[in-house]
Amino acid sequence: MKKFFLFAFAAASFSASAQTTVISTKADALKDKIIAWRRDFHEHPELGNREVRTSGIIAKHLQSLGIEVKTGVATTGVVGVLKGDKPGPVVALRADMDALPVIERTASAFASKVKTQYNGQEVGVMHACGHDSHMAILMAVAEILSGMKKDLAGTVKFIFQPAEEGTPLGEKGGAEQMVKEGVLENPKVDVVFGLHIDSQIEVGKITYRPGGTMAGVSDMQIIVNGRSAHGASPWSSVDPVLVSAQIVNNLQSIVSRNVNVTQNPAVVTIGTIKGGTRFNIIPENVVMEGTLRYFTAGDEKILKDNVRRIATKTAEAYGATADVKIPYSNQYPVTYNDPALTAKMLTTLEASAGKGNVLLKPAVTTAEDFSFYQQKVPGLFFFLGGMPKGADPLKAPSHHTPDFYIDESGFTLGVKALCNLTLDYMAGKSGK
Repeated sequence: MKKFFLFAFAAASFSASAQTTVISTKADALKDKIIAWRRDFHEHPELGNREVRTSGIIAKHLQSLGIEVKTGVATTGVVGVLKGDKPGPVVALRADMDALPVIERTASAFASKVKTQYNGQEVGVMHACGHDSHMAILMAVAEILSGMKKDLAGTVKFIFQPAEEGTPLGEKGGAEQMVKEGVLENPKVDVVFGLHIDSQIEVGKITYRPGGTMAGVSDMQIIVNGRSAHGASPWSSVDPVLVSAQIVNNLQSIVSRNVNVTQNPAVVTIGTIKGGTRFNIIPENVVMEGTLRYFTAGDEKILKDNVRRIATKTAEAYGATADVKIPYSNQYPVTYNDPALTAKMLTTLEASAGKGNVLLKPAVTTAEDFSFYQQKVPGLFFFLGGMPKGADPLKAPSHHTPDFYIDESGFTLGVKALCNLTLDYMAGKSGK
């Protein structure tokens, strides 16, 4: 009996090793195609809910692979369903498609020159967060797994999602809308995997974190209403500019005095202040917008309650009023990696990248609407290195900036990791 178990273990280890080698070979063979897809998407970016050209290319590719395709999900989303020839679980893989209203400043030959209207302003459009690479990687995963259909013990659902960065006011979109429209049903998804390229993690490395990985986020709007007057006679006014300045300062006490920062980080940021039309006119109102970041329901309540209290009471102290809306236009839950799933799939990530290249990372206060999928099914979201080897992460251009840059040599690792996660999860559920 002991010999049998030793033989079975050796056979299983050989099988897993052989799979990793096969996937690695297939991914490396697609390297040039992945880069070409990514550069095309990068040169022709589209904002959230407007990914018409983008989704058309993706749908055509999936259809060419014999994958069942549904378009128009949550406005422009594409969902592909690949049914393996053998029974097993349903694994969802997700990539986001939207670009950002950023004017590109890089010198790359495929830099974006696109301009469009966003919230009433003319803006540049740029893939300044790496969603172009996410799409290209998942298209390659679809190509590899569709070629393994006869050996696939389960079903793969490819989710190409619009509007991860949020939608313009009055629109619906993103992961939350995809979930509402049934993307995790018919067939019912058992697990979801996703990745995000990171311009400040070295190529060849993967980082991950069990539990709370990325912050929950809620945006906010504060309108301070005062009384207008000539700038030369401020005593005739209730100055909303002055009141807004006091509110901004007072809001900074929330994290430093109300949140236990030894347990979880939190953020209160005012990102825009708009008021007035002329240097010598005190306006009637000022509009501020900002963001809250948190990792627990308790901290979320502390932040929201204190923002409302401080804004309204500070305004009242100066004879003004403050209207506070939280959330204002969008809110994402905490991106939460199921601890049991993360522990189970860690060996797969290590087999894909090499054990020394898979690193535990601290929680980050950026947010991801991948969290909406994780609210419904167990999920694992990890980060893929996109910084050139040897570069300084403190000097590498960060996401959402005009100089954002990704080293394309790391894309194939993302393909290998997603393929291996899919196959290993299926093998574990089918008892192989």
